[in-house]
Amino acid sequence: MTAALKWSLVSVEDYLAGELGSPVKHEYLGGVVYAMAGARNLHNRIATNTLGSLYSRLRGRTCQPFNSDTKIRVRLPTQTRFYYPDGSVICRPNPDNDSFQDEPAVIAETLSKTTRRIDEGEKKDAYLTIPSLNVYMLVEQEMALVTVWRRTDSGFVREVYEGLDAVIPLPEIDIALPLVEIYANVEFTPEPTDAE
Repeated sequence: MTAALKWSLVSVEDYLAGELGSPVKHEYLGGVVYAMAGARNLHNRIATNTLGSLYSRLRGRTCQPFNSDTKIRVRLPTQTRFYYPDGSVICRPNPDNDSFQDEPAVIAETLSKTTRRIDEGEKKDAYLTIPSLNVYMLVEQEMALVTVWRRTDSGFVREVYEGLDAVIPLPEIDIALPLVEIYANVEFTPEPTDAE
């Protein structure tokens, strides 16, 4: 019989302190730290377009967009997690000296072959437990299509917005988001099979 491996779990405090000086971003799942991979230009263009469109509509308002350097803390019953979404909208921000946010109203992730399973599964399941979250957007790269998980009185419901003429209503933050802006300067081609 072999001995079981013993994991050294990282505390939340050590993780947060380490992230401030790290050249690589890491996500945190209950004491286990995972380095994040880089992204292709197409992914970054779509994520930046989404954030830019949110910013232009929310300028001067209470709710503000945050980029992919902003961690979201998720407090699950059995563990704490920190994820770096591609973008988020925060209406009740943490103090400026914090390196994370607790109360996102909207979270956006740009999907790729390498992140799809996690974004549509693990992250979605965790994000939807956040009491302040109203909308989780999954933005495709290979076509003009955004899947929205929206909070309703009976739980989250799935909505799909497809085509460059589609507009995502976001009454939760008093704006609408046109897909033509999310996909500005994007040429749709099949994603390479090697990675994001």
